[in-house]
Formats: sequence, structure tokens, C-alpha cells
Amino acid sequence: MTAPRANLPEFSVSEIATALKRTVEDAFPFVRVRGEISGLKFHSSGHVYFDLKDDKAVLNAVIWRGTAQRLKIKPEQGLEVVCTGRISTYAGSSRYQIIVEQVELAGLGALMAMLEERKKRLAAEGLFASERKKPLPFLPNVIGVITSPTGAVIRDIMHRLNDRFPRRVLLWPVAVQGERAADEVTAAIRGFNALQPGAALPVPDVLIVARGGGSVEDLMAFNEENVVRAVAESRIPVISAVGHETDTTLIDFVSDRRAPTPTAAAEMAVPVRADLIAQTLDCQRRAFRAFSRAMAERRSTLTALVRVLPRADQLFAQPRQRLDGASERLINGLRGNLHVHRARFLKSASVLRPQPLSRHIVVCGERLTGLVGRLAQAHRGHLAVAARRIESLARVLQSVSYRAVLSRGFALVRGGDGALKRAAAAVSSGETLQLTFADGTVGATADGAPVKSPPRRKPGGSQGSLF
Repeated sequence: MTAPRANLPEFSVSEIATALKRTVEDAFPFVRVRGEISGLKFHSSGHVYFDLKDDKAVLNAVIWRGTAQRLKIKPEQGLEVVCTGRISTYAGSSRYQIIVEQVELAGLGALMAMLEERKKRLAAEGLFASERKKPLPFLPNVIGVITSPTGAVIRDIMHRLNDRFPRRVLLWPVAVQGERAADEVTAAIRGFNALQPGAALPVPDVLIVARGGGSVEDLMAFNEENVVRAVAESRIPVISAVGHETDTTLIDFVSDRRAPTPTAAAEMAVPVRADLIAQTLDCQRRAFRAFSRAMAERRSTLTALVRVLPRADQLFAQPRQRLDGASERLINGLRGNLHVHRARFLKSASVLRPQPLSRHIVVCGERLTGLVGRLAQAHRGHLAVAARRIESLARVLQSVSYRAVLSRGFALVRGGDGALKRAAAAVSSGETLQLTFADGTVGATADGAPVKSPPRRKPGGSQGSLF
């Protein structure tokens, strides 16, 4: 007998998970959920995972990579947002979640809180420090403008520049609102800074980033972090003119100058040409008046000095008189000195006149003659001693010279290269030799191997038998 079966149907785990997924997605195909972001995680795949929570519940949320790249509001930890998407389930962990398609800030307060937190973080990095500000050029040759090419902003800037001081303007057209605005403004700032001197486009001397007024949401592109960092990195001075006077964006804090309106930015960029001309003419008049006044003062001073100074003949009368007296004394002194030296010369000449020979001179002459004779005799003796010594050394040299050996019948053997041959083993067969005798040198050629000399007979041995 078979056991009774239950009336309830049996499902697998996958079937239950699929049924729940279909039911949840059919019941909540498109919802808006408000909550605070927590547990934010940016995965290496590009997907974003976080939780939406309130004071009573938590809802898992996921943003796929393609959607995350298009979001205007980037998720941040602790930010209160309204997420739009569909509710689904994740069978792998038996949980439900929202697949987010759009993220919006939950009211103006949340947006302002996010901007305030971003402002504090960028300020802590020193991007808003006053020492980073660059001075604006007094009269730029080229002005770069970053704004929409179709709005009233560019017309207001051009009109104001033409009124004050016409300059060359380079316009980089960008979107000033929407998803593409922040990236395009960033690219424009960095593009102007990438221009090189001497290229087809000139390098601007100053940049103006401008747009008209709008709501906080409309101006969000100029609060994005990439725009702020691009302005901070710019080597060209930047004037921010975003919105009206009461509008404030983060780009205003990092730029080198903030203009309340685009028209005011044009006024900051260039001076008024008419004012410059008037100022130049005024400086010219002032310089001419100062020069004329200085010349008049110097002329008056010179005239006063002329009246005080004596005439030239009176001024040089006494020096001229002293010069005449000194010249007369110099002539008299030279004459007296000449007389004194003439008297001394005559006295010395009388002493040096020739006198008769005296006995002393005769004696001196005799002594000199004797000394000359003794010197000649000593010189001859010294030469004789030196000659005998040389002869003795010559005999010794002759006795040890190899030429004496050659005269006894020996010969000096050298090779063809002049090297001395001291043994028969050093001579090769057919080698050219030079034989030096006592009376000259002859050439020879070695024939055959060297012949060994007979052994010497030991002294004291027997003669041996002849037979």
C-alpha cells in the first residue's frame, strides 16, 4: 500500500527564486526610493554597490557600469538621495535590491550639504589658498573665453571688450549645463593651457569661464571636482564669471579673480582705452612740467652762483703770481747747482792728471814680472804631470782592449744584424757572419753544423800508448 501524498505542489529552490523575481519585478517595475547612502563601494568592474537606509529599514542598491558613467550626481557616502529604478531580487543571497537608473539629490538641503562637504575637502588640499592666485595681465593680447557659443554671454563679453579696449578673442565652445558640461569645460581649460607658443593658435594671456544665471542644479557643472582641479592646474590666469552676483560656485573660490557677471569679467580683463590715452597724455604733461621746473631751478641756481663767484682774472691772479715766483727761484737754483758741480769736476780733474813714475811703481812692476814667471813655470809642471798620467792610462787601456787580442790571431764574430756570437751553438748553417781581425773586417757564411771542440786532457794523467 503506497503512502498518501500531500496536496501542496513541490518546487525547487531555483523555481521559487525565479517566481519571486518575476513577482517582485512585475509589482515594482519603476519606483523612486528616498534614503541615505551607506556602505558605498566602487567595484573594479565599474559597478557601484551601496545601501539605501532610513531609520527603520535598509535596501540594497546597485548601479551598473554604463549607468554609473552617465549619472549627473555621483554617489557619496552619507548623501541623502532619491534613486529611480526597478526592484529585483538576487537569488545568490536571497535578497531583494533596486537596480538604479538615476540618482537625484533629496532636496536643496542635501545638495548644499554635498557642496559644503566638497568645498571643505578641496580647501583642505590648499586649492583655494590666496598664495596660489596669479595676477592678471594689465593689457592681454589674446583672451580665451570658455562658454556657450549661442548664448547672450559671449555677446555681452565681446560688446564690453569693444567698448573698453578691443582685443583678440579665442572662443572655446562648451555646454554650460547638463551631463556633458563639466567634462567639456575641463577639456577647454586644459586645451588652452596645452597650446604652444608659435603654433597656429596663439596662447591666451587670460581665460574667462562664463555662463548666465540659473538655479543651483543648472550651475552644478561648475561645482564638479574635475572643473575645480583644472582651474587650479591652469598656468594661465582664470576669471570666473558664472551666474549672477548672488550665485556662487566652487570655481569662484579656485579662480584667480571672480567676476559677478560676464560683463564684469570683460571689464577686469582689459582697461579702458580712452582712460589709458588720457592717463598717458596727463603723464606726458606732468613729465614736461617737471622737466621744465627742474631746468628753471637749475638755471636760477647757476645764475646765483655766477653772481657770487669772482671774475676769472681775480680768481687766478694770486696763483699766477705764485707760479712766476716759483719759476724764478727754480732758474736761480739750477744755476747755483751747476756752479757747484763744475767746481767739483775741476777739482777732481786736477787730481787725476799724470805724475812722474816713483820708486814704488818700479818695485810693483818688478814683483809683477816675477809673479808672471812663477805662474808660467807652475803651468808647465802641471801639464807635464797630466801628460804622464794620460800615458799611463793609455797603456792600461791598450792592455785590456780586445784589439790586442785580435793582433795575436783571434777574430771577433758577429751576425748579419751585428749581434755578437759568443758560442758555436749560436751560429746557424748558412748564416751571414762578419769576422773582425786586427787589420779589418771580412764577410763569411757559416757552412755545416758547429764542431765540438775536443775534450781537454786532465792534468797529471798518463800519455797513453801510441800503438
